[in-house]
Amino acid sequence: MTKSPWFDTSIEHALVTHQSPEDEQGYYVYQLDALKTHLATLQQQDVIKLWFAVKANPLSKIIQTLDSEGFNFDVASTGELTQVLAQGIDPSRVLNTGPAKSKKQLDAFVKKGVRTFVVESLNQLNWLNEVVLEQAESLTNDEKPKVLLRVQLQWHEGEKNPLGGNSLTPFGLSVSEWQNIHVDSYPALNLCGLHIFQWGNMLSNEKMFSLWSQMITPLTDLANSIGMTLDVLDLGGGLGIDYLGEGQALSWSQVIEDLAVIKEKSGVKELWLELGRFAVAECGYYVVPVVDRKINYGQEQLVLAAGINHLLRPAITEQPFPVQILREGFSAEKSIMQAFDLHGPLCTSMDKLGHLLLPEDIAIGERLVFGYCGAYGFTESMPFFLCHELAAEYVYQNGTFTQVRAAQPASSYMA
Repeated sequence: MTKSPWFDTSIEHALVTHQSPEDEQGYYVYQLDALKTHLATLQQQDVIKLWFAVKANPLSKIIQTLDSEGFNFDVASTGELTQVLAQGIDPSRVLNTGPAKSKKQLDAFVKKGVRTFVVESLNQLNWLNEVVLEQAESLTNDEKPKVLLRVQLQWHEGEKNPLGGNSLTPFGLSVSEWQNIHVDSYPALNLCGLHIFQWGNMLSNEKMFSLWSQMITPLTDLANSIGMTLDVLDLGGGLGIDYLGEGQALSWSQVIEDLAVIKEKSGVKELWLELGRFAVAECGYYVVPVVDRKINYGQEQLVLAAGINHLLRPAITEQPFPVQILREGFSAEKSIMQAFDLHGPLCTSMDKLGHLLLPEDIAIGERLVFGYCGAYGFTESMPFFLCHELAAEYVYQNGTFTQVRAAQPASSYMA
């Protein structure tokens, strides 16, 4: 039996045999054993410190698995912090990012024990300094928070993407704006690093290395001009997944080799990456049944029980998640395949999951399985439109299929 390269056949039987009326609108499942193995591979190096960008997948079992493999956690909201701390993670292993940090939020994070921050504006920098001074009596001398300034650079080449790329975004400030400060003006803080992250889902080792290399001079010059000893350089994430199956998978060993060069040239003590999709995407699947099939102007269409209300990414990026039919004994080589337009149930033409190859004899009621759904699936979706249900989430570990969170009808969130 031949399966797609992204599909792990060890989970096939569990998916084929899983039948639950509660999951007829689609559900997620994550392979924790495969995830643990992948994370262990990522940690077999001593060049970079790895953080997990919780926005990619905040499910409790995912966080627990990352914790077991020594990852730290990048949180960008109060909700993400609450979820991480609920898994028993020490707040000293939390990095607070995000462009909308208010003084109230910074105060709450410091009170909860968070001691590492990426600040994205002059206001945030001043507020954090004030918060720490106001809490001075409850803090010990060695608890001065580590602070990284987020820098937004501009490149003439490249393209836009969800993290901005070449376009102007609210993420951080320009070098010229940060040059208006001096480290000595913030005695309550340990301003020790710079953060830069503007490129998402990068698929070329060569391009990533080129971009990283171009960052070194402006960032080290900035640090010198404001009196900062540049101990930490945080390059964010942006490592991509080949959703389209174009043979553009990144080489992790090459990433590490390139980052070793960047670390040496920049002269920093620590180099950080905040991995999201690259850490967890491959462990996740989304299963959803076909509810209708029709032909419009010669084009075969499949209408699914759920679409971008559970998988929004295709509408944002115009890149579909890979898909195949969930059918016992299925072989693409032995089947006649044809291209279908895949649509969800929402009353908008945006609800399209792709133009993808599936067997021509696919029938109403059969289920599809989408790959790389371990990242930017459930929590990036838009289930509330048309009062659709929230999808269930399962984990598959040691041969056991376990529900972590049940599907919820619209009545669970409607007032």
